[in-house]
Amino acid sequence: MAEPIRVLVTGAAGQIAYSLLYSIAKGDVFGKDQPIILVLLDITPMLPVLDGVVMELQDCALPLLREVIPTDKVEVGFKDLDAAILVGSMPRKEGMERKDLLKANVAIFKTQGEALEKYAKKTVKVLVVGNPANTNCLIASKSAPSIPKENFSCLTRLDHNRARSQVAIRVGVPSDSVKNVIIWGNHSSTQYPDVHHAIVNNHGKEMSGFDAVNDESWLKGDFISTVQQRGAAVIKARKLSSAMSAAKAICDHMRDIWFGTPDGEWVSMGIYSTGNSYGVPNDLMYSFPVMIKNKTWKVVDGLAINDFSRGKMDGTAAELVEERDTALTFLGA
Repeated sequence: MAEPIRVLVTGAAGQIAYSLLYSIAKGDVFGKDQPIILVLLDITPMLPVLDGVVMELQDCALPLLREVIPTDKVEVGFKDLDAAILVGSMPRKEGMERKDLLKANVAIFKTQGEALEKYAKKTVKVLVVGNPANTNCLIASKSAPSIPKENFSCLTRLDHNRARSQVAIRVGVPSDSVKNVIIWGNHSSTQYPDVHHAIVNNHGKEMSGFDAVNDESWLKGDFISTVQQRGAAVIKARKLSSAMSAAKAICDHMRDIWFGTPDGEWVSMGIYSTGNSYGVPNDLMYSFPVMIKNKTWKVVDGLAINDFSRGKMDGTAAELVEERDTALTFLGA
C-alpha cells in the first residue's frame, strides 16, 4: 500500500463538503489504492457539526480512510498537505455589495495562502471552490509566493459539466458523447460556454457541436444563458446552492489533475494566465481549455476564435481585471 496522502477540505461542515467527503474517502478522486488522511477545517462555531461529520465518516468504515482530523486551526489544517480543496468562503448576503464580498474573501484567502506558504508541501495542489473563485484563487496564490502558480486552480468544471450536459440533452445522447466544450473566463454570469470546438458522438457518428445541435440561435443564445445562470436557477428551485453537482465537479477536477485527461480531450479550469495565445491579460485566474499530464496542465493553444467568441472572452476578462484590481487594494489593507 502507498503512503497516505494528506487532503484538506475547508468549509468542511458545509453542504458541498457533505456531498464531497465520501467520494474522496472511498477512492473516487485519488485512486482505489491510495490511503487518505482527511483534514477538515472550519470556523470554531462549526466544530460541533464537524464532529458529526467525523462520526459519519468513521461509520462508513472506508478501508482507504486512515485518519480524520477536524480542526479550526490553520497550523493543523495546512500542515504537510498534498492537496487542498478550499470550499469555505464568505457567501454573499442579501443587500451585500460585490465589493464587500470581495473584501471579506480577500481576508480569508490571504490567511489561507499564508498558511499554505508556511505549513503545506511546496508540491501541494490547491483547488479553490469558494466564490468569487477566480479572484479568491489569485489572492491565495499571491499569498503563497514559494508555491508555483501552476499548482493553483479554481473550479469551472461544474460549468463545463453543465455545458456538456445541456448539449447532450439537446442532441439526445449521453453526456460522455460530448467532449471538448470550453468555459472561458470567470466563474460568474459573464463566463463564456463555447461549443465551437466541441465534438459530439451522435449515435455512432462524430460531428461538430454546431452540426449535432443544428440550432445556431439556441447555441448562441439560450444555451449560453442557461449555463451562465444555472447556479441561480438551482438556488431558486432548491432554496440551497448546488452541492451534489459541485462535489462531483470537484472530484472530476482533482482526479484529472492526479491522473491526467484522456488523449485528445480537454477540460476547463481556472488557471494562472501568463503569456497565453488568446490575448487574455496576464496575472488573472482565467478559465481555459487544458490538457493534463503528469499532474501538469497545458493550455490547448491555437484554437480558432471568431468575433462572437472574442467579444465574450474579452467581456469576462474585463470583469476579472476589475475584480483583481479591487481585491488587490484590500490585500495591502
